[in-house]
Amino acid sequence: MNLNSLSDLYRHMQWADAGVWQAVFAAESALADQKITEYFYHLHLVQHAFLRAWRDEPRDTPFPKFDDVRSLRSWGQAYYREIFEHLEKLTDEGISKPAVLPWTELVEKQLGQAPAAITLSDMMLQVPLHSQYHRGQINARLRAVGGEPPLVDYIAWLWLGRPEANWDFKSE
Repeated sequence: MNLNSLSDLYRHMQWADAGVWQAVFAAESALADQKITEYFYHLHLVQHAFLRAWRDEPRDTPFPKFDDVRSLRSWGQAYYREIFEHLEKLTDEGISKPAVLPWTELVEKQLGQAPAAITLSDMMLQVPLHSQYHRGQINARLRAVGGEPPLVDYIAWLWLGRPEANWDFKSE
């Protein structure tokens, strides 16, 4: 994995996140659905948590909580400015080096063994893959509450010419 490929995955992730948010805002029933809100919170929390780890920020700083979906959406959108600034500081050589997450002890408990060594690029690949999984959950729930899930597959993004994310949709 190199920085060009990772940057593409993160650009797709942003486009897909914005597209799913747009579909949720288009369906009033989805906006009020607690499960969709929980999925989005978890998706964005993990994105922010990994970025904090990569920037060596304190682990004990609490993540924000949100009273409304508009604030949660804004937090999710703000992540992308931060991650792209971070990506610009990295090199292919740097991301190929071994990396350890600050929450490795939790992983060890869950796996029942110490996790194998990974590189920073391996870790960075996890975030778009994890986000894709949860966007799928959100889309399934969106359909269940009467909304229309958007087509956000990576191949669709490529076929569309790698469009920029559109966060400029009605959120009021």
